Amino acid sequence: MTFANAVGTPSSVLERLPVTWWHWRLVVLVGIGTFFDLYEVFLGGVLAPILAVEFGLGTAGKALVLAAGFAGMFVGANALSILADRLGRRRIFILNMLIYSLFTFTAALSPNIEVFLVLRFLAGIGLGAELVLVDSYLAEMMPARVRGRMTAWAYTIGFLGVPLAALLGGQFVARHEVLGIDGWRWLLLLGGFGAVLALGVRPMLPESPRWLESRGRYNEARDVVKSVVARVAPNTFVPQTPAHAGCAVSDEAPSVAEVLRIAFRNYRSRSVMLIIFQILQTVAYHGFGTLAPLVLIDKGFHITESLGYAALSFAGYPIGSLLSVPLVERFERKYLIISSALGIAVFGLIMAAAEQVPVIIVAGFLLTAVSNLFAAALHIYQAEIFPTVIRSTASGVAYSLSRATSVVLPFVAVPALAAFGPVAVFSGSAVLIVLLCLDVAVLGPRSTGLQLETVQKMD
Repeated sequence: MTFANAVGTPSSVLERLPVTWWHWRLVVLVGIGTFFDLYEVFLGGVLAPILAVEFGLGTAGKALVLAAGFAGMFVGANALSILADRLGRRRIFILNMLIYSLFTFTAALSPNIEVFLVLRFLAGIGLGAELVLVDSYLAEMMPARVRGRMTAWAYTIGFLGVPLAALLGGQFVARHEVLGIDGWRWLLLLGGFGAVLALGVRPMLPESPRWLESRGRYNEARDVVKSVVARVAPNTFVPQTPAHAGCAVSDEAPSVAEVLRIAFRNYRSRSVMLIIFQILQTVAYHGFGTLAPLVLIDKGFHITESLGYAALSFAGYPIGSLLSVPLVERFERKYLIISSALGIAVFGLIMAAAEQVPVIIVAGFLLTAVSNLFAAALHIYQAEIFPTVIRSTASGVAYSLSRATSVVLPFVAVPALAAFGPVAVFSGSAVLIVLLCLDVAVLGPRSTGLQLETVQKMD
């Protein structure tokens, strides 16, 4: 299979357009979806101590609450990211919100823990490919000069959901019932209602012209680009497809096996890098967010106090994401990933060892802030290093490994937390973070400020 040469194709016009309200509208529409993905990801850590009381759960039960959603995300990251390369970015953006909202609503009605876990798994399937789609879509729609900055803004919107999950958790737990409904059920209902709103605006997204070209559908790609140009820069010329443009000759997407062959034949170093990276980054990133309320309870705080302190610490997520906006274009992204990962290790160890509330909150805040420098850089980076025709599948399959690790992590971390305490748990995480940094430093390509087609030629 060959790939389209972007020079002279309709999508090449996207690189030359000025950044206007149309680009910001796209960022907001995409960012709304990331809000509910990230709200849901961190909701597991909020729900685990609540449901432990509600259903009398032990260590294994709390681990299951954390793992159920991630298990669904593993399935969704594989299945839906593959479909995004076959059916298009826009269709799967709509499908994943539909699946998530349906099963989140029904999970709020769970009569017992068994039903809850099944429905959390099914809701997770809907969100599995959400962030992969966000990364791929914005990489394909934004000019190279602002690609990182605009993606960081989308995630800044999304990460407002993280402190909200902890803050709402503390409020609803304190009240026990609201309008006769258990507080923890409201946390799920609010996520479902919000997802329905996101679902309502998703059809406003245009399909990616780069994806259409990768399917050989140049006339459709040109129509999309012309509609964008009409809103953004009406006098811009949109070229016809050059006769020599190399592209897939049919509307058939490559199979997963073919995608993997292409990735390891043409992009071996970055493929190996991304696989190792995704396995390890879960420990660096999700380990703290999902365990924070349990760590605070382990230190002797009441569940309501722990969620309040977690909410203050989690405020670092949107603030860190906001700080990433100027940094992701100013510094090479692979080095930003490395430096922020080391920051996670340092602040995680400080928080784990701290006993005073102010130190715990400040260390937790700084940890979450650097976590989102890390997250912004990694999500932009993974979408840049593969060509359009395999971008969603290749990055989605690799990203699913982080979800698989997230399934296993609670069954290791929660018992380890109970047996050895937070310092031992975060010390082990720090060692894995150092390995992650070595992986990116040695095998990762440079990408900041380069057009996608240029990055694809580097390995």
